[in-house]
Amino acid sequence: MDPQFIWKDEYNIGVDIIDKEHQQLFKIIDKLFRFKEDEKNNQWACREGIKFFKAHATKHFADEEAYMHSIGYQGLAQHRQIHKGFRENTLPALEQELEETEYSPDAINHFLGVCAGWLVGHTLTEDLSIVEKQVRKWENLLPNEEIAAMKKVIIQLVFDLFHLESQLISDAYGGERFGKGVYYRLVYGTDQEEQTYEVLLAFEDYLLINTVGKVLGIQTDRLDNMLIHAARYTARQFVSRVMEHFSTLESYTLKEENLLTYNELHDIFEREKLQASLLFDTGGGYFAYCVIAPHLLESGVGTPIKAENAMDEVEKYLSKREETSTKQKILVVDDSMTIRKGMQDLLGQDYEVNLAESGVAAIRAVTLNRPDLVLLDYEMPICDGRQTLEMLRSVKEFEDLPVFFLTSRRDPESMIKVMPLKPSGYLLKNSKLPDIKKEIDSFLEKKKG
Repeated sequence: MDPQFIWKDEYNIGVDIIDKEHQQLFKIIDKLFRFKEDEKNNQWACREGIKFFKAHATKHFADEEAYMHSIGYQGLAQHRQIHKGFRENTLPALEQELEETEYSPDAINHFLGVCAGWLVGHTLTEDLSIVEKQVRKWENLLPNEEIAAMKKVIIQLVFDLFHLESQLISDAYGGERFGKGVYYRLVYGTDQEEQTYEVLLAFEDYLLINTVGKVLGIQTDRLDNMLIHAARYTARQFVSRVMEHFSTLESYTLKEENLLTYNELHDIFEREKLQASLLFDTGGGYFAYCVIAPHLLESGVGTPIKAENAMDEVEKYLSKREETSTKQKILVVDDSMTIRKGMQDLLGQDYEVNLAESGVAAIRAVTLNRPDLVLLDYEMPICDGRQTLEMLRSVKEFEDLPVFFLTSRRDPESMIKVMPLKPSGYLLKNSKLPDIKKEIDSFLEKKKG
């Protein structure tokens, strides 16, 4: 199947100047997908096509911001900040990677995957918010100048500590998984007030091994007890150094810390609106620095780490990670939290189960952390299961990704529509849970063998 990235009527938000430019951007990405298949001319064609995409994206951002200003849209400042982050951080970082690798196939795929995912996600979330078809997610961010200052401090600290040149990849990180990682929660408070300042950190294993591990002189390719403890204390010092630059946080001290599983981190992102959520590429691995303030998380996130239980908690954490790393991965995509949690309970003991609440979230999740199987809801708002699978199949590396439709629909017409997209199977939601699990077990056992 030829790669394709096709505009659909469902993407229209009803504003002519915005919809037309969206369609043009989709066409450019679609052409780039086709250019890269032509090995003879792909480097030159992609180089010129990427310049064209960047120019159109910049014009579109300006037109869209002008429209939002004309209607007095309340989310203009946050929307403009997201545009700026993509224009000034994400695109330059991708372009640098292309130049350094002389437009290698991997770098081109990375560029197209990020731009396609960002364009679809932004169109179906932030842009639909303009016409009140979607709730704004990033409406409680810290002031722009405070986020900019935080970014600057973090980049400088990473360089001072580890001599790594960091780049901000996104200032609207949504909790997506990027490879195997460590997730860490720090809660700060004062003696006088009940308000808290909470920091969530996500690190690629590779980054910790090649920073904290090298500083300690540890020769290893995996995380162990000593390295986790060293990473904890390094992270605590790092966050304290960041907080020192903000006078409003001078009286805050550490009250609680937790090591989180990825699912626990994901649950936090589902129920909280973050005030800052920054994703960095250090050249030696990704990490995210996220802030929730001044809200206190619900209890039960994890066991607080204290001096008397630190050794036991890290041992448990490593054991849990080791158990998870050997499991096959399943991504459950459904707009119903009840279904997502139900499938997680059904499959979580035998598989590493990740969750996505929409088609857009699924594309980002698959790109960052490829699963062994996707369970995809057929009927979802905005971007349904068929459209989601179309977008996945348009990327060469996901042409053969196993996908089961998880659906309540039995009509043959629905199944015929998706046959060209090569789904691996269909599961009816009203089937008995043991039967659903039996079919998944059988499929993954054959795939493993």
